[in-house]
Amino acid sequence: MITPDTKDWTWVLRTPCPECGFDAGTFSREDVPALLLANAEGWRRALAEPDVRERPAPDKWSTLEYGCHVRDVCRIYLERLRLILTEDGPLFPDWNQDATAIEDRYETQDPRVVADELTTAASRLAEAFAQVSGEQWQRPGTRSDGAQFTTDTFARYFIHDPLHHLWDVTGQRAG
Repeated sequence: MITPDTKDWTWVLRTPCPECGFDAGTFSREDVPALLLANAEGWRRALAEPDVRERPAPDKWSTLEYGCHVRDVCRIYLERLRLILTEDGPLFPDWNQDATAIEDRYETQDPRVVADELTTAASRLAEAFAQVSGEQWQRPGTRSDGAQFTTDTFARYFIHDPLHHLWDVTGQRAG
């Protein structure tokens, strides 16, 4: 059984991640699409490994499970980006990532299909981020737990997730 992650990861906007090396202040927000596309290629390689279904510990997700999560994060964030750009001060719908992992049976999915779906979802989100310009970067949105973002901080916060999880499975540092 995986212990649900209840940390408020918004601290990565202020402080470098001591695990993966991510530092939100070291890149331009316009770099997010390229970072995401490069990360998706890393996931394609990771999901092709023969031990993709093996958990490194009983309480840690396998590469496949992390890959499914990153795919779904890209899908969720595409919708949230649409909301932040089209609605005034949207409240993002809640998403229970742990329930999704169980309900969608991440551990049983086909790694090749997941790699393709992750690449597609990352490409769509990268394209959407690439279209953001000017004052759109300052549009606000709020997560269901009250965490507030601008499109800029939303992009920086988001990109930590796929980078960190690739580090989780490969040790490939984000920073």
